[in-house]
Amino acid sequence: MKPLYVYDKSLLEYRFNDQHPFNQMRVKMTTDLLASSGFLKEEDIIKPRKATDEELLLVHQPEYVEAVKKAGKGTLPESQMESYGLASDDTPTFEDMHEKSKMLVGATLTAVDAVMKGNAKKVLSLAGGLHHGFTGRASGFCIYNDSAVAIEYMRKNYDLKVLYIDTDAHHGDGVQFTFYNTNEVMTYSIHETGRYLFPGTGSTTERGDDAGFGFSVNLPVDAFTEDESFLSIFEDSLENAIIKFKPDILLSQNGVDAHYRDPMTHLALTSKSYEEIPRIVNRLSDEYTDGKWIAVGGGGYNIWQVVPRMWAQIWLAMNNEIPPRGMLPDAYLEKYQSKSKVEFPTLWEDDLSDFQEIPRKNDITEKNEGMLQRILMYLEQI
Repeated sequence: MKPLYVYDKSLLEYRFNDQHPFNQMRVKMTTDLLASSGFLKEEDIIKPRKATDEELLLVHQPEYVEAVKKAGKGTLPESQMESYGLASDDTPTFEDMHEKSKMLVGATLTAVDAVMKGNAKKVLSLAGGLHHGFTGRASGFCIYNDSAVAIEYMRKNYDLKVLYIDTDAHHGDGVQFTFYNTNEVMTYSIHETGRYLFPGTGSTTERGDDAGFGFSVNLPVDAFTEDESFLSIFEDSLENAIIKFKPDILLSQNGVDAHYRDPMTHLALTSKSYEEIPRIVNRLSDEYTDGKWIAVGGGGYNIWQVVPRMWAQIWLAMNNEIPPRGMLPDAYLEKYQSKSKVEFPTLWEDDLSDFQEIPRKNDITEKNEGMLQRILMYLEQI
């Protein structure tokens, strides 16, 4: 059963303004890269549907959904903007924001439906991954939280145990706190420590409340963490979490802003990590969830040099393709190289000519290892 890929140009319309760093053109660029290299065929692509208001209300508060509708039509009073998180530079209002945000949620639900109807076991929907959205407030470029809606949709309609995996450099706070009090969902987030980075949450002590205690798993790695330390921590802790929780399905958020060239974070991952991360998840899904794995996008703000090549690896992993080496397709380079205002990569892998060695590497690795041991101890207590 072949994996499926959710895509339509309507998913590119989620755009705050031309100066905003969140730019869904990266989804189109990734799709074009995969297609021009022969890895993505027309028959692999399925069109997304819009989420319904009822589906949004599985997670989001009715008054918030109404506020987003009004904000997108310019009728929400300025005095109410801030309380809904719609007055910040991160999440400013834009025209028809309710309808355009519903498309991103609907794309993730399309992926869920494809798996649940038996059309595929693995589905990629890169337009999603808006993990900072809260039940009643926008945050961090995120209006509606597609992953949280999809998880609740699977719980309500299919009675599934879902393990949510978040490898974005920023902590997956919106998803975590949506399910903070339940033991029917496990949220797992490996991210840069919130000491220096938005949203400032995601410490190891955030473990859930009430019935959910122990089912929020956070691995805050130190700033400037490199590939070896990150991958070692990720694989060991994630497999332990899966063994303990015994999920029916995996839903992974695949932000690629931990890359050393990303302008908004302080981690130091390279293409090596982004080749390995989805292959680890792919292997674990095959071993523990009968192959059922839904992957969404997330952060990634260097759309020219980083995002398309790193996101392409998710689709390649789902299809058990060996990471390609050497030149990117001529058609892709011809289409985008001249548009880039920075040096455009020509290889699948990072050339690392601008990678700077981290003097504190041993200290960072040791600190991360100590954090991992605490998490493994916590998992033993579930």
